Formats: sequence, structure tokens, C-alpha cells
Amino acid sequence: MTPTLDILAFGAHPDDVEIGMAGTLILHAKKGYKTGICDLTRAELSSNGDVDLRQQEANEASGILGLSERINLGFPDRGLVHKEEFIKKITETIRTYAPKIVFIPYPKDRHPDHGNCTKLVEEALFSAGIMKYETEGKLPAHKVEQVYYYFINGFDHPTMIVDITSVKKQKMDSLKAYNSQFTTVEGGVVTPLNNGYLETVEARDALFGKEAGIRYAEGFHTKRPIRMDNLLGESS
Repeated sequence: MTPTLDILAFGAHPDDVEIGMAGTLILHAKKGYKTGICDLTRAELSSNGDVDLRQQEANEASGILGLSERINLGFPDRGLVHKEEFIKKITETIRTYAPKIVFIPYPKDRHPDHGNCTKLVEEALFSAGIMKYETEGKLPAHKVEQVYYYFINGFDHPTMIVDITSVKKQKMDSLKAYNSQFTTVEGGVVTPLNNGYLETVEARDALFGKEAGIRYAEGFHTKRPIRMDNLLGESS
């Protein structure tokens, strides 16, 4: 039986979600929430590594994150164009796992696939809530409670942060699982990812944390306001 997820994060490639919000996923898994990642592609055009290695690395990272599910839709790398076929598959994934919260990449990013991933998922999120919109599995409509945008390469002032100080090492361990991407190996190609990239991720988390008076934090954006019923309690 397919588990219902509390949190489902979408990324264009394996490692996208880990860069932006590994700490947040680890924290919620530790609290007993069911978390998942849906990678849209297998990153077959990566300068280093191949599909099989990238999948092995994703599996290792998933264990560190404590994920309940990891899905790969197998869309073409650098082919995340607006196609109804893609939207239907993402819609079916949303309906299958019925997440309460969905995370997608912040659309302002140097890599076009990240922004295109966001556009496709936004379309699917809308379609998932339409009762008469049919997918292959003929699953019932589902509307998520909130959508958050996480940062990969892009950078902006966050509207919400999560304190990840206690799990910062685990976040970095999940990224280091992608050895082919973040480490320069013999015969490999030098890319922005293996040339000090992890240090910039750590620095960004430290900057977000400093703004809130903590060591490390992950930042997020929202389009919809976060409703507060009790200003001295938790957000609803």
C-alpha cells in the first residue's frame, strides 16, 4: 500500500532537494513525519557520473534523510518542457501520495531545469485539485495545504526559515553521498559543483541562521501568507 506523505519535495535532479532542504527533511523524519522526494529526471546529462551511479548516490542520501519514499519519474534531463504528459504524471504522483505540504525549487535559478521543474509542478498542483481532471490511475482530487519554495543555486531573502543546527552534519553527509557531483575525481570534469560548492551551501545556511540568531538555517519562500491563529504559538 502506498503511504500518504506529510511532506513531498520535488526536484529536477537527484541532489537538488538535498542542497536546498535536506536539514528540514531530516528534522521532520526524526519527529515521525513521513517525508518523500520526487526527482523528475535521472540527471543523465551530468558532466560526472552516470545514471546508475547517480541512483546509488540518491539511495544512500535517502537513507541519511530518513525518507519514507523516493520517486523518479524518468523525464528527460534538459527536457523539462511544458507537456501535458509530464503534468499528468506529476499530478498522479501528488494524488498517489496525497502530501500535506509540497516543496519546489525557487524559480529564479541559473539552471533552467530548476525553474522548469517548478512550473511543471505548479501546473500539476492546480490540476491535482480539480475533481474532473483525469490521470491514468483515476485517483481522487487532492489539494495540498501549503507550498514552499526552496533555494538551490538562487538566493533571495527568505520569508520563512527552519533551524537545522542540530542536523547540519547530517545534511552535509547527505550531500557528500553524491561523491560524483561534489568531489573532483580522477578523470572527472571540473564543474561549479565540485569547485567549492558545498562550502557555499554551508555559508548560505549560516547566513540564514545568523539573521535569526541561530547557527544554521534553511530558508524558504511562500506565495501564500502563512496563517497564524496564535502569535505566541506555532503556525497553522
